[in-house]
Amino acid sequence: MRTVKQTSERRRRRVRGQIQRKSRGRVRLSVFRSGRHIYAQVIDDTSDVTLAAASSIDKDLKGSLKNGCDKTAAAEVGKLVATRAVAAGIKEVVFDRGGYLYHGRVKALAEAAREGGLSF
Repeated sequence: MRTVKQTSERRRRRVRGQIQRKSRGRVRLSVFRSGRHIYAQVIDDTSDVTLAAASSIDKDLKGSLKNGCDKTAAAEVGKLVATRAVAAGIKEVVFDRGGYLYHGRVKALAEAAREGGLSF
């Protein structure tokens, strides 16, 4: 039997493989969510460089958020990473949900990033 960790790692690798096949040279918007916070970063996989990043523990957001683990925090992180990516000259990305379901905080972050100017 597989453990929960092995199952989630397998799901994450499967999603990452699908993204790499369909990316067509675009950069990747990667999401990580923990029990207390949510993180997003725009990664260029060809040169292994993070181009823009935001999280619920950023100094820009920490004072305005009640806590870092709800949909409003995820939406604020999505807006912030989108503005930082657009400032870096990036408009087209591929969304990497990281093995998480496209639901709740992950969906809120993605929709806010779309509203912020990223297209995926």
